[in-house]
Amino acid sequence: MAHKKQIILPIVILVVGVIAYFGFASLKKPPEEKAAVDNTPIVAIENIVVAPMTLQVSSYGIVKPKYETSLVAQVKGEIVELNDVFVRGGFVKKGQLLARIDPNDYHAALIDAQANMASARAALEKEVAQGKVAEREWKYITDTSPTELSLRKPQLAQELARVKSAQATVLRAQRNLQRTEITAPYDAMIDSRLIGLGSFVSIGSQIGKLLGTAIAEVRLPVADKQLQFLIAQGRQAKVKLRGSYAGKSIEWLADIVRNEGVIDDKSRMTYLVAEIINPYLLPGQLAEQNATGNTVVGNLVPLRFGSYVKAEILGVAIANASILPRYLVVGNKVALLSDDSTLHYATIDIVRQQGADIVVSSGLLNGDRLIVSALDSPVNGMKLKLIADKKEQQVPLDKNTKVQVASIKNKGE
Repeated sequence: MAHKKQIILPIVILVVGVIAYFGFASLKKPPEEKAAVDNTPIVAIENIVVAPMTLQVSSYGIVKPKYETSLVAQVKGEIVELNDVFVRGGFVKKGQLLARIDPNDYHAALIDAQANMASARAALEKEVAQGKVAEREWKYITDTSPTELSLRKPQLAQELARVKSAQATVLRAQRNLQRTEITAPYDAMIDSRLIGLGSFVSIGSQIGKLLGTAIAEVRLPVADKQLQFLIAQGRQAKVKLRGSYAGKSIEWLADIVRNEGVIDDKSRMTYLVAEIINPYLLPGQLAEQNATGNTVVGNLVPLRFGSYVKAEILGVAIANASILPRYLVVGNKVALLSDDSTLHYATIDIVRQQGADIVVSSGLLNGDRLIVSALDSPVNGMKLKLIADKKEQQVPLDKNTKVQVASIKNKGE
């Protein structure tokens, strides 16, 4: 009996185990089939715009008059008259009287000089007549020849010299009388006046300072390497000046008239000089420059002396140019997305770097798709997919996946 139990019990346990195994196996769900994952790299693009472009060189400067003059007294005396416009900020025309020095003494000096000249001329005429008499008397003397002295030629030369001296004295007196009137040498604005009514001035005394209003200048520092972007190194180039007037940003037009021709030993810059015709828009000067066809300042707003302005000097024109971020260029190549959605590298010609961008003159076409997202291991010709295409498939990006703008490194070439 015991022997049968030893045989049946293992068989029962084995049967129960097999039944339990198949029972549990029937409860297990089959594994779900996973969707196929597309591992094609996803990229972001920007369309390239190719258009004509004129390069510009930036600079800055202070507006100053082309001509400025310090007035000094050329004769001494008391200031007896002052023009009402002879004040700081006043505008005067060429030849306009600014101040007058007491002319009475100089009138008297002129009258005295004129009297001396009349006396000298009378003495000269008398000596001429005496010379003629002496010459006629010597005609009756035949045994000897007349001398210079006997013909009174030395006396005549002496009287002639006295007349010339008197003439010079008259001219000097007339000039001194004219110098009692202090006039403007050109159309100008009064920068300062250093005299008052009743002041006594001596020769060389400072009277005031004038600033010419016909032409203003701006010295524009330009780095030597930037001159290559200007036509003829900037000569006759157009300039846009930007500054403020009454709290508003204003733009004026100017012309480069000369290159100073030296590099400043402190700033290591080359200076270009821009001129603005009639910066204060004075009526008379405006009519003159319109007649000559010179450049008129923009917006009809005065450009005041001492203004700080920023300048954009117009330079070389490029027929087909595009601007790209500098970080996308590696070895004069950029990554493009071809029409068949593959990676393609284009070789470009870089004309200029400006800030974080570069200017390209050739190698790209309008509408080319520039790849602006990072690629881990780019290979020329590899298949790519746009972010927009991925969204259309409604497949969400993994939480850890990031699309970032970074420089493209061509590891596949």
